[in-house]
Amino acid sequence: MNILFASEKEKPDFWFPLLQKALPEDRFFAWPDTNGGDIDLALVATHPPGTFAGLKNLRLIQSLWMGVENIVADPELPRGVPVARLIDPGMVHAMCETVIAWVLDWHRHFYLYRRWQREKTWKRRRQYLPSDRTVGILGLGELGSTVAAQLKRLGFHVAGWSRRPKSLDGVYCSMDLDDVLSRSDAVVCLLPLTAHTRGILGRDALSRIRKDGCVINVARGGHVVIADLLAALDAGHLAHAYLDVFETEPLPQDSPLWTHPGVTVTPHIAALSEPRTSVAKIAEHVERVRRGELPGNLVDFAAGY
Repeated sequence: MNILFASEKEKPDFWFPLLQKALPEDRFFAWPDTNGGDIDLALVATHPPGTFAGLKNLRLIQSLWMGVENIVADPELPRGVPVARLIDPGMVHAMCETVIAWVLDWHRHFYLYRRWQREKTWKRRRQYLPSDRTVGILGLGELGSTVAAQLKRLGFHVAGWSRRPKSLDGVYCSMDLDDVLSRSDAVVCLLPLTAHTRGILGRDALSRIRKDGCVINVARGGHVVIADLLAALDAGHLAHAYLDVFETEPLPQDSPLWTHPGVTVTPHIAALSEPRTSVAKIAEHVERVRRGELPGNLVDFAAGY
């Protein structure tokens, strides 16, 4: 098969040797080389405009990321061509590491001790047990379910919200967002970005989180209403916010998030696609298409992810 690699952020030089080793009988092309339009499968992540134009033989669009909102929103997306999300074991593990790091940073007050170090202030805060805290997970897919299990192992209570019924061992699962937020000391956003989830963490939602709690957004910038978040921090209702994703990236130099004492900013690095752990999944999907089968992790266009 002829496979096109099209991404404005992922580099084909890193992916191609592993892809060619896993799929030796296939031919690979890097955008803008589309082999005259004779492409069977497209590997994309923040794909350039016009990527799908003229690809009449396309049988599958494989995302190189878990998030697919850029693909779904493309007005040139060819109808009838399935789109598959990438469930990368390496990315799942990295996301768990990031979320646990930030939960512990808030739980043990390290964010505050760093501030006091800069101020040369010697203070101690009360120490809590993990069992004193409840972490709310918004989104109980592959990422959310794995993160929830890891937090449970550390001794935290975990409450999870999903728009569809879920059942996870030892996790309080609910389809009532207000219920989950009101139980939570820390809230972790792992949702796909859709019309239903955009702005989901606004003033009312943030006010329901327990006092001195934190928000960890490692999903998409559109989930959090930044003005409402800063107001909750300035009012002392929330203790800290950890933001890895933003509506505009890179984060503009004049953003107040850079210097706000209640915010930790990271440059969208919570979990990166890892070719060494994801190529096997991609190859599995390619082989299914070759056999005339549908791959796994297909996007539900009605749901938006």
